[in-house]
Amino acid sequence: MKIAIVTDAWHPQINGVVRTLTKTREGLETMGHEVLMVTPEHFRTLPCPTYPEIRLSVLPGRLVSARLRSFGPDHLHIATEGPLGLAARGFAKRNQLAFTTAYHTRFPEYVQSRIRLPIGWVYAFMRWFHKPGHTVMVPTTAVLEDLKSWRVGQPVIWPRGVDLDLFKPDPNARKESDPKNPIFINVGRVAVEKSLTAFLDLDLPGEKWIVGGGPALDSLKQRYPEVRFFGPKDMTELPEIYNQADVFVFPSRTDTFGLVLLEAMACGLPVAAYPVTGPIDVVGTSKAGALDEDLGKACLAALKVSRADARAHAETFSWSAATDIFASHLVCSRDWQDDYHIADNPYKDNHGVTRAISAARNSWAGLVFAIREESAFRQ
Repeated sequence: MKIAIVTDAWHPQINGVVRTLTKTREGLETMGHEVLMVTPEHFRTLPCPTYPEIRLSVLPGRLVSARLRSFGPDHLHIATEGPLGLAARGFAKRNQLAFTTAYHTRFPEYVQSRIRLPIGWVYAFMRWFHKPGHTVMVPTTAVLEDLKSWRVGQPVIWPRGVDLDLFKPDPNARKESDPKNPIFINVGRVAVEKSLTAFLDLDLPGEKWIVGGGPALDSLKQRYPEVRFFGPKDMTELPEIYNQADVFVFPSRTDTFGLVLLEAMACGLPVAAYPVTGPIDVVGTSKAGALDEDLGKACLAALKVSRADARAHAETFSWSAATDIFASHLVCSRDWQDDYHIADNPYKDNHGVTRAISAARNSWAGLVFAIREESAFRQ
């Protein structure tokens, strides 16, 4: 099948959304599907306010319409609620195409933490955005219940996976580790919504490492000079760093899943986190980590967790299974039994003067045809 995925989050961004969509595309192509990715790399972009690493496409409507119309997808999936997602949503609405959406991050909570906009206002936007979609795919049961309570779309579960061949234990990386000087690490966006200060303020033995880039990186470097900051790293560089650490600390309370939790555990790294959405769904009651409202206690408890148990739990998550579930949620974008569909009209996306002239010409041609060919119309 021909599957179009529209996303505002894409390379060179390094985050869970980009990794999820990258692995999903690879899985779909392995299954024999043809996949079109509509991403910011094909558009003029501007830096997102308060988060310059994220690039927002500028007036992408016409080009999004042209790419989707040329591709003619059997299935349309809109992954994000940004400018590209809005343009694809508009195209689907104008052309009466069915589509699915996804809810990857707690967007309302992120907006509130940055600009203090009332959370109810942002959820109202989310209801509007996802309402026309056939389903909205979410990573966990907890997020599904949240969206139900806010009356956002028709949520269904789309789980995540981990590349167990890339992320795996490396005994050689552990040779230089010192049990008396443990390394506590966090990998991900360095941003206010990640609550990294809750981790960095803890009185813990050993060292603290932060891997990743983001708008809060410079300020945290100045505030915590004793912490080792690695900056952003490519995904292929992460396994070596994971394997050198002793505990993965995840202080975020707003993540919907936390793909880095799976990557860390796949390398045999135990997890310490709050018992909230994300860690509860990924770690749960397994022996792969420690969840506690006292994050410091969770960190010390995680030091006693077996690395073999962490790896064993990660092995229960598969990208191939996650991709199969994604594909099962897709909906046929149009009724292929129709001889004609509005999406086949190449003039549908004309704008401004061009649209007015074309409409006038077509209307005049229709009137002339009716007068010449239809006696009932002439009478």
